[in-house]
Amino acid sequence: MLSILIPTYNYSIVALVKSVHRQATKAKIPFEINVLDDCSTDLDISIDNERIKKLNFCSFKKNEKNIGRTASRNLLAAMSSYELLLFLDADVLPKYDDFISRFELHKFQDSKIIFGGVCYRPDKPNKDLILRWKYGHKKETKSVAERQKNPYSIVSSSLLIDKKVFFKNNTSKSNTYGLDILFSGNLLKHKIKVKHIDNPVFHLGLERSSVFLNKSLQAVKSTYILEQNNQIEKDTRPLQQSYQKLKKWKLITLVNVILNQFYKVIESNLLSNRPSMFLFDLYRLNYFIELKKNKN
Repeated sequence: MLSILIPTYNYSIVALVKSVHRQATKAKIPFEINVLDDCSTDLDISIDNERIKKLNFCSFKKNEKNIGRTASRNLLAAMSSYELLLFLDADVLPKYDDFISRFELHKFQDSKIIFGGVCYRPDKPNKDLILRWKYGHKKETKSVAERQKNPYSIVSSSLLIDKKVFFKNNTSKSNTYGLDILFSGNLLKHKIKVKHIDNPVFHLGLERSSVFLNKSLQAVKSTYILEQNNQIEKDTRPLQQSYQKLKKWKLITLVNVILNQFYKVIESNLLSNRPSMFLFDLYRLNYFIELKKNKN
């Protein structure tokens, strides 16, 4: 009935696999758990992860070269035995002990995708992890009611999906950051119903603020490229919507000049122990403006 698929890279998945294995067993459903190591460089973690092979219905395989999370998901889906796929990121843990049962798999035909949400631990982390933690709390942790207002704003860290729907909509061939927007855009274009439920996973893998800031700019660039290639609409993301408003009001150049003057100040704030999400949004918006300005 259920293929639980986990791509991993230099991250221990033992606790996650044991948790979902216990819950799937308790739910009394046919299942498999397949983990694909994307050519990890940390051999100790990779070797330790192989312990999951001792569990029933679990497999652990390795890529010969690093191909990225999107391509790894495609391989996992292709290898899956069942038509119902549950994708989990390596750095998550279910919030609830009945995580598997909450999906109510016997009712899955009512929708082709179920998203349970993402949440973060309440304890404040070290200073160099604050930006990612605060972003997660402010931007990603949302109730079912909040998510239903924009149902296609989903992330693939915990996603239950029909296999055929997955292959039809997971069209990216790139190995880069920030491609969930393309997947979401495809779902919207094909009018695939997304069901939102209260079944979040804790996102545990917090990157250092400098790393996350760089990844955020990579995501902005991915959005820019997808838009340029007409793979997504010009108003798919809030970032793009803000740009379109500035364009309408003829304020792009003014905002760009002002933000460039305060670039270092803004960056300093984002790397501090009290980063502003407002400044974070401006920082990414200005990068998007720069990409647009220099496209020729």
